Amino acid sequence: MIIDSAHYKDGVRQHDDALTPERAAELRRSAGTGEFVWIGVHDPGDGDLASLAKLFSLHELAVEDAQQAHQRPKIEDYGDDVFVVLKTAHYHEDAEEVHFGEIHLFAGPGYMISVRHGPGSELHTARQRLEARPDLVKLGASSAIWAVLDKVVDDYIPVVDAMEDDIEEVEKDVFDDDIPAPTRRIYHLKREVIEFHRAVWPLLNPLELLEQGGFERVPEELRSFFRDVADHARRVDEQVQSQRELLTSVLQANLSLVSVNQNEVVKRISALFGIVAVPTFIASVYGMNFEHMPELHWRFGYPLCIAVMALVAVALVQYFRRIDWL
Repeated sequence: MIIDSAHYKDGVRQHDDALTPERAAELRRSAGTGEFVWIGVHDPGDGDLASLAKLFSLHELAVEDAQQAHQRPKIEDYGDDVFVVLKTAHYHEDAEEVHFGEIHLFAGPGYMISVRHGPGSELHTARQRLEARPDLVKLGASSAIWAVLDKVVDDYIPVVDAMEDDIEEVEKDVFDDDIPAPTRRIYHLKREVIEFHRAVWPLLNPLELLEQGGFERVPEELRSFFRDVADHARRVDEQVQSQRELLTSVLQANLSLVSVNQNEVVKRISALFGIVAVPTFIASVYGMNFEHMPELHWRFGYPLCIAVMALVAVALVQYFRRIDWL
């Protein structure tokens, strides 16, 4: 579904209402320097991308990738055109989990098409921010790529901060004896951090190429803006890397504490078994009912056996308490 379609000329949006794809394609064909159209699509249907591919002569391999979500973040060069894949992230406070989506960008002389899949970063604010900077809009479709990249990377920061809070909570839970071991939550957080790393890390090299002028079609005036995006992405990746290491340590500490608790339980069970075993042994010997047994017909034989069993049990209780098994 097409969310918005706009024509930009002389640094200003030319129409308040969204353009049809056919009209946008006409304007793109006659676009001058710094003039472009930006079409925004969300969860495209079967025919949406095929129609846009025909109107804008999109590369078939890029269209094939855009039709299938779960692509690796990347920037691919197709001659005059470029295809960008981005992973979006959004933190849900209620569920305390991260939801990931994707954005695919087709860009070339006079046009940019953004295709969003699933939840994640909405691009309306990115469009508004770009429209507030006519000096950047005049630089062409590359400015729209910057606006989307900047929005996606900036949206990573609150997600990383929220995950940091979750990790701190898990750390406290691990060493709180009143709370069950949070092994499941630690594992879930570790999976989210790994998924986040897969979203951020592949972008670092393409962003470095953009800031260093690796793509000649990107105006030099925009390189400093791409440098800022790359710097934010590197900071996010560093945080994610440290979170991965911290969660690994937390998981190991949790497993160690679980093992220690299990050993404590085993020691208590062993102590109780030892206390019961000796009286049970004495009782089983005298329960064999042989004819000739010591003290079998003695008047004080029974009280003596009971007293011996009690004394042994008391002695074992004191011993196990001394070695901290009870």
